[in-house]
Amino acid sequence: MALGTTGLVLLWLFGVWPPPVWWRNHWPRETAMMREQADCRSPSACPTVSPTDLQSISPVLQRMVIIAEDSRFRSHVGIDPAEVADALGVDGAHGFWSAIRAAWRHRDRLRGASTITQQLAKNLYLSSSRSPIRKLKEAATALGLELALSKDRILELYLNVAEWGPGIWGIDAASRAYFGVPASRLSPEQAAELAATLPHPRSSNPTFRPDRMLTRRNLILARYRGVDVYIPPEEEMDTVLVVPPVIVPPTDTLNVQLPIPLDTLLDTTTSQTDSL
Repeated sequence: MALGTTGLVLLWLFGVWPPPVWWRNHWPRETAMMREQADCRSPSACPTVSPTDLQSISPVLQRMVIIAEDSRFRSHVGIDPAEVADALGVDGAHGFWSAIRAAWRHRDRLRGASTITQQLAKNLYLSSSRSPIRKLKEAATALGLELALSKDRILELYLNVAEWGPGIWGIDAASRAYFGVPASRLSPEQAAELAATLPHPRSSNPTFRPDRMLTRRNLILARYRGVDVYIPPEEEMDTVLVVPPVIVPPTDTLNVQLPIPLDTLLDTTTSQTDSL
C-alpha cells in the first residue's frame, strides 16, 4: 500500500505530457499559460506559438534575459539552491527547525527564485498559482527538462513561449510590437526593456513604463556593462523603488514675474515708418 501511494505521488510529481524529451525537436502549438490567460473556448481566439530559432534572436537579448532572470542559468541543474535559500531567508538560520520556520514565513518569495527552466516548466505545463504544491511540481518538472534538453534549447523555448505583454507571446512578436524590428535587430537598450518586462508583462512593459520597469532596465544595462549592481527580484521592486512624492506649493504663493508680451509686428511697422 505504501509503495503504491509513493508511486502515485512520484508519478504526479514528475509526470507531464508530452514528456520533456518531446521538446528536443518539436515546438508547442500553445502552452498551459496561454490557455489560462486567453479565452480559448474558440480555437481562433487562442494564441499560438510562432517559433523563432535562437540564432535569429539577438545575443544581446539572450544575455539581458539571463542577467535579469537567472544569472546562474548556465551552471545550475534547473533549480538554483542559493537563490532559493536567499529568497526563503534561511541563510542565517541556526538549526533545522529555525530554517523550516524561516522558509515557511517567506514562502511567498519563491517566485523571485524561479530559474528560467522553472519558468519554462510553468509556461508549458502548469498555471500561475503560487501554491507550494504547484511550486514543488514546477521544480520537479524543471529537473526533467534539464535532463532532456540542452541549455540553448531551454532558453530558445522560454523566449518563444513567454508572455511579453497583453496578448504578446514570443520574443519576435514582442520585438515587432514594441520596436518595429525583428528579434535579431534589437539594440541593448531595447533588449534591456524587454528583459525588464518579464516579471510583470501586463502592467510594466515598453508601452506602459512605470518607474519600476525603467529602473529595472537601467540596472540590467549596468550589469551588462560590467557594473556590480543588485537587481532585486520582483517582490522587492515595490519597496526598493519607491518614488517619494513631490510637493508642489500653491500657485498663488509663487512670486513669478512674467515678462510683458511685445507686439513685434507693431514695433517693426513703427520702426520702418520712423526711418522713412
